[in-house]
Amino acid sequence: MNRSDFMRSELIGLDVVVLSAPFSGISGKVVDETKNTFTISSAGTERMVPKPGNEFRFIFGGKHMDINGTEIQHRPEDRIKKVR
Repeated sequence: MNRSDFMRSELIGLDVVVLSAPFSGISGKVVDETKNTFTISSAGTERMVPKPGNEFRFIFGGKHMDINGTEIQHRPEDRIKKVR
């Protein structure tokens, strides 16, 4: 999967690791997404992490993709509909 296809795909349900401070080290599954945040479930707790100013590593099918949060700062339904 190339980068542009990945950024238009559904991110809820993917494993993610936050790479940037002060949220670095938070990891788990994306359980919700808004225009500006991800909600990540890990060890029975949910943490809301802002997209702007953070870098995320999404893990899927044994591969990973690092994405800057500002690149995907759209409502999920708008991001998925984006035309190349």
